[in-house]
Amino acid sequence: MEFFSKTKAVKLRSHHNKYLVADGDQVTVRQSRNGGNKKARWLVEPVDGDANVIRLKSFHGLYLTASNKPFLIGMTGNKVLQTRPDNLRDMSIEWRPERDGFQVKLMTFGGTFLRANGGTPPWRNSVTHDNPEVTSTRNWVLWGVEAVDVPEDEEVADHLSMVSSFSSVSDDLFGSEIGSPVSVKSNLSPMVSIKKVWFL
Repeated sequence: MEFFSKTKAVKLRSHHNKYLVADGDQVTVRQSRNGGNKKARWLVEPVDGDANVIRLKSFHGLYLTASNKPFLIGMTGNKVLQTRPDNLRDMSIEWRPERDGFQVKLMTFGGTFLRANGGTPPWRNSVTHDNPEVTSTRNWVLWGVEAVDVPEDEEVADHLSMVSSFSSVSDDLFGSEIGSPVSVKSNLSPMVSIKKVWFL
């Protein structure tokens, strides 16, 4: 966790010496040798209530997500995507870093790991979450972490975007169905805290 606790943004470099990037279609996540652009930068967000879990947000404002969609029918490994969930407590966007020497593994709530695939297409440059079943692919779940500086003006813009997103969700949940806006501050009951148990 120390790799992420002292930085606001990171780049993740796979065993294949390629970077985890968020494609411009705002859905796909893949590997690329070009780590110099903003698509390779991921903002680090701590998760309230668990100092050992993080979220990773792409330059597009979307979260690195462990989906339940298979990468290929009949094969192990599910897709990793960029998404914007309605609820930030959605566990599919939470990752638990585990140190492995000078690198990290990123574990999902279900106990699988962020995996950088290699080989021939369609596996080449793809990213899934899976468990390595053979020794030869064990290193495919290891990632190097590089700290990245975030300009102050971008931090402000990202914060405003997050507030706007929350406002939109609140309007959808509390205002649209009853015909008039509801004051979230005065009408919401206290949030119930739910303890999450991770697969270990």
